[in-house]
Amino acid sequence: MIILSKSNVTIKLISNQTDGINSDQSEIITQGFFEKKSDRYIISYTESEVTGFDGSNTELSVYGNDKVVLNRTGEFLSNLIIEMGKKHHCSYGTPYGELMVGISSKEINSQLNDNGGRINFKYVIDVNSSYVGDFDVTIDVKKQ
Repeated sequence: MIILSKSNVTIKLISNQTDGINSDQSEIITQGFFEKKSDRYIISYTESEVTGFDGSNTELSVYGNDKVVLNRTGEFLSNLIIEMGKKHHCSYGTPYGELMVGISSKEINSQLNDNGGRINFKYVIDVNSSYVGDFDVTIDVKKQ
């Protein structure tokens, strides 16, 4: 795949999680990279102690409004696929062990362009078909 451009960026990530009873919101601002490839945009950054994945590298591949793929490498490996109209069973590494989770997308709204922009995606996670929670993630990307 040909890289058409790669830039240093500031990434602001806001994640909202609810299990129907309890809600939690987290926000991080970090430095990373933004790449345009022929079929997707890639947002990548190094995780910090705040996220619980210190030293891991996270890469989000955004395929328009159809699919987001999260790959995390380092001590805790994860591969999550959020794709409209499909449920995926994915590997999610945590400090407590690796889980096989079901991911069902609810919405993907990408306003990314060659200069950065915003993506918002919403999805549901289950483990062994038992509901874990609803997730709503917004990522703003600004070139430095």
